[in-house]
Amino acid sequence: MNSPATCGRSWSISEDSLRRYVQFASESCIQELLSASDANRYGNGNDGWKVVTLDSGVEISKRRSGSLHTFRSRWLLRSISPQQFITVANTIDAAKQWDSDLVEARYIKDVEDNLSIIRLRYGENSKPLFRNREFIVYERRETMEDGTVVVAVASLPKEIAAGLQPKQNNAIRGFLLQSGWVVEKLEDGSCAVTYVVQLDPAGWLPKCFVNRLNTKLVMIIENLRKQVQTTSPASQDHT
Repeated sequence: MNSPATCGRSWSISEDSLRRYVQFASESCIQELLSASDANRYGNGNDGWKVVTLDSGVEISKRRSGSLHTFRSRWLLRSISPQQFITVANTIDAAKQWDSDLVEARYIKDVEDNLSIIRLRYGENSKPLFRNREFIVYERRETMEDGTVVVAVASLPKEIAAGLQPKQNNAIRGFLLQSGWVVEKLEDGSCAVTYVVQLDPAGWLPKCFVNRLNTKLVMIIENLRKQVQTTSPASQDHT
């Protein structure tokens, strides 16, 4: 008998089926990101978002989603275009900002020109939220008609992920329910950035590690802002 899919709870999936699934899932994620970027923009608190930090032009909000929270950060980058920002805020570089102990970040395959499957793996020395965890995610990039750039990132279902990339024995496979960037082009050559993340690290962790992501988000934003400003010719011209 030859039935590896049932033994390891992995699904063998055709390229066409994988493409159709990821297209559908990523489109849903894009719509969620666009909705989150528009929500509560004018102080309407009826959409579930609660501002937890507002400092130096960076807003951190959260919204309860089941047993976890979804976190959102928003800020303005002056004299930076969406394209300039998004070259730094790709999935792998952003993952390094979450934890400097990222031990592996690589592209597994390209599904389409703007749609890829990526593996992120964190090691023994990582912070508790990521220690010994790995994530198999898709990354989709879209530029909307108005120039807004959206990058949607989320985990593949565990059975599909196991078929594409078997889990290492000592690793815990976490689940990124949704995450990504919405980068809106402004008239003065600047951009407004929204970042959304909802993470289930899997395995037991105190809830404070999972839900207190606002401090980490502020650090990530500051690090990415510095990277953009040091790598962007436009920003250097304005300093």
